[in-house]
This record gives sequence, structure tokens and C-alpha cells, in this order.
Amino acid sequence: MEVKIGVQYAPRELVLESKLSPKDLSETIEQAVTKGGVLRLEDKKGRQVFVPVEKIAYVEVAETNVRPVGFVGNA
Repeated sequence: MEVKIGVQYAPRELVLESKLSPKDLSETIEQAVTKGGVLRLEDKKGRQVFVPVEKIAYVEVAETNVRPVGFVGNA
């Protein structure tokens, strides 16, 4: 799953590929927002992202887009 996190006062959003299911990802985000503190997510490569909940502007969760490689020619 692709996760985009908008952070207040940051010019760019954080983007990562999570190995969690959409349901687990939503639950993790909701729990962090409800409890306060820090949202911690791990990407597919094992890197961790920590974002203070009070600085989160938005979170977008979407299916990972698989882009085709190469050119499509007219035959």
C-alpha cells in the first residue's frame, strides 16, 4: 500500500510503501490519532517513519500503482 502523509509546515509530503494491509494500516493510523503521540510506520524495506500526530495534516492510503515499463508502439 502506498501511504502519503502531509505534515504541517513541511513543503513536501512523506511517501512510503507499506507492507500492511489496508485494514491494518487504517487501524494503526486511527489508534495513533486517537491516543496521540507519534504515528510510526515501517516501509517494505524496513525503514521506519515517525511523525508527531499533532503535526499530521492528512494521510492518504492507496493501492500501489504498478507502472508498465517500456514503450507501446503502434503496429
